[in-house]
Amino acid sequence: MKYMDSMIFDTHAHYDDPRFDEDRETLLAGMAEAGVSRIVNISASIPECRATLELTRRYPFLYGAVGVHPDEVAGLSESDLDTLRQMLAVPKIVAVGEIGLDYFEGPGTESDPAYAGRAEEGRALQKEWFARQLRLAEECRKPVLIHSRDAAQDTYQIMKAEHAEMLAESGFPAGVIHCFSYSCEMAKLWLDMGFDIGIGGVLTFAKAKKLKDVAAYVPMERIVLETDCPYLAPVPFRGRRNDSTLLSYVVKALSEIRGISEEEVRRITWENACRLYRLPEA
Repeated sequence: MKYMDSMIFDTHAHYDDPRFDEDRETLLAGMAEAGVSRIVNISASIPECRATLELTRRYPFLYGAVGVHPDEVAGLSESDLDTLRQMLAVPKIVAVGEIGLDYFEGPGTESDPAYAGRAEEGRALQKEWFARQLRLAEECRKPVLIHSRDAAQDTYQIMKAEHAEMLAESGFPAGVIHCFSYSCEMAKLWLDMGFDIGIGGVLTFAKAKKLKDVAAYVPMERIVLETDCPYLAPVPFRGRRNDSTLLSYVVKALSEIRGISEEEVRRITWENACRLYRLPEA
């Protein structure tokens, strides 16, 4: 059997986050019963990479990605790059990520420890380590998970300069633009480069017209489901802790936008996620 009936693949989660400390084991143990069959845990720092590796050892259905988020690149070293390289040799580590650029300067950002990364020197450091991690993905032949916030043009230009399209091979995507927040025009540029589009709980938000347009525009075969949990819980749970069991609300929203059944959404996005991460569908 290629597709497991009614099962969901969460392509982007953060179960190492402290917000899961009290009930992580119980929550993950109940995933299959709740309709979630596979999860990829995504790293944002070197310590999180180690935590992700441990989670993949404990749970057969859980895979991992290792990489350093743009807010965490200060202080990275050649030794850290070697650590990532060694982790990427582990079979259940299926991607590099999340990596990219984050230029967000919203209200309250000044009190965020990562705020210094928004300054020009911080942006230069983000760009340097983004490019270097793209090269690492090419070296290790792994897809990449791209974080891009308020930085569309710089993200795209670095990916072009580093020939990120070369990560797409033999019918497999080059990676995914995680938590997509840009226009249909930007989506087309990344689709043409061989990247899939990651869609999660924001699709259910009342004011998410731009994302709803993208969800209608992008071919279904290029969409993957993600939670980014514990962040971005869908309506009616917005503002609470997110988890993979709530992806059923995203499935429902996507089925309404596309005019297909929820079962079809699950089947197609399951196949897409397996292709993204080079995993068997069974």
